[in-house]
Amino acid sequence: MHFQDYIDHTLLVPTATISDIKKLCKEAIQYGFKAVCVNSCHVVLAKNELKGTPVQLATVVGFPLGGMSTKAKIFEARECIANGADEVDMVMNIGWLKSGLYEQVRDEIFQIKQELGDKTLKVILENCYLSDAEIRKACDLAVSAGADFVKTSTGFGSGGATFKDVALMKETVGNRALIKASGGIRDRETALKYIEMGVARIGTSSGPKLMEGS
Repeated sequence: MHFQDYIDHTLLVPTATISDIKKLCKEAIQYGFKAVCVNSCHVVLAKNELKGTPVQLATVVGFPLGGMSTKAKIFEARECIANGADEVDMVMNIGWLKSGLYEQVRDEIFQIKQELGDKTLKVILENCYLSDAEIRKACDLAVSAGADFVKTSTGFGSGGATFKDVALMKETVGNRALIKASGGIRDRETALKYIEMGVARIGTSSGPKLMEGS
């Protein structure tokens, strides 16, 4: 795999304009990134911009807090897939996890994966709010529910990806799921270190800068 095959070129800020999304898609095509990742309101636009290219379209569900009702998340996921998304990055219900409502956490992930079928599901754990034990538990729940990836962060919490957390996630999931590191990855050296650690995808808004190695 080439470096660009690891990159989810991401723009999730609330102020992102139509022209910003178009630029994001153009850059992803130019550099050959694996995917773009946008908010669900931009799925139709991004799908149109990426038409006829190998760049995948990822979107987010229950973003960025994860505290929406399960039905709301399922509806959002269903609409995203209907509108052409290839992948969904959903935020786990962090409050439920911390309350010990493990069956509810797992069932929500499972139901969303059922909506996606063979499309890729990444479950965002938001590690900055979790203890090591909670990260392990979240990984196990996501994997048992059928998630394809576990992901470190939204980029909107109190912290992003860390080497320590990724090592813990890798140790927990082994080969049962892939790992996406996201949040605060802004230079090539850091991204390469995560890839060396076994990360399969890097979520970053700094994709072109990473490609230029600056």
